[in-house]
Amino acid sequence: MTATGEAIVVTHAHGVTRIEINRPAKRNALTGAMYLAMAEAITGANKDDSVGVIMITGQPGAFCAGNDIGDFLRGRGTFETPPAIVFLKALVLSHKPLVAALDGLAIGIGTTLVLHCDFAYATPRTRFHMPFIDLALVPEAAASLLVPRLCGIKRASEMLLLGEAFDAESAARYGIINSVVANEVEAHAEAVALRLAAKPRAALLASRALMRADSHKLLARIDLEAEEFGARLNSKDAKAVFAAFMAKA
Repeated sequence: MTATGEAIVVTHAHGVTRIEINRPAKRNALTGAMYLAMAEAITGANKDDSVGVIMITGQPGAFCAGNDIGDFLRGRGTFETPPAIVFLKALVLSHKPLVAALDGLAIGIGTTLVLHCDFAYATPRTRFHMPFIDLALVPEAAASLLVPRLCGIKRASEMLLLGEAFDAESAARYGIINSVVANEVEAHAEAVALRLAAKPRAALLASRALMRADSHKLLARIDLEAEEFGARLNSKDAKAVFAAFMAKA
């Protein structure tokens, strides 16, 4: 199955649904249609008894460069629920394990979606960055809850308030990814996904559900962030940032 001119490619094999972000010309920046395609794939995989694991991958050098700003601005007000929120809630509501393989850029949601994955692996050249405040916005994807939980408030302040980028070794040290994989990161992640898919399904899903019993808190934080995010979008600062961005595009 493909969507958005194959910008999102979804395949199923051996109990694993693989979601590939495939828009290399735009460094895998996400459009509203791409968010909805990924949400649909995650929801569908959760309803499919033949699927045990969901794997998310990008392209060499660009896992995900965040939102496509032009598409985001054009699509404002088009949807009752913003497509990014639909996608994020699909991640949180997934009862099947999520595995990610990253290489290169992981900006904005390219970093925050990884916070919701059970397993994540990155190459040494992967670069993480959550520059929400530089865009006159606030964090999303429950990052304001999960990043301090994982990294501590001081390190989280560096990432979310200063907007400092960090490398894959740091991401592993902070618990944002499992490990750095120098060669064939997708093959490594797929091997983990296949191991999970081969395990007793009911016990796997029940164990994961016990580990993630606070999903209601994540959903509530996503809503809280989205409300503030929307308010910030209408600020003079945000309008100036986006106007400058579009002038360069």
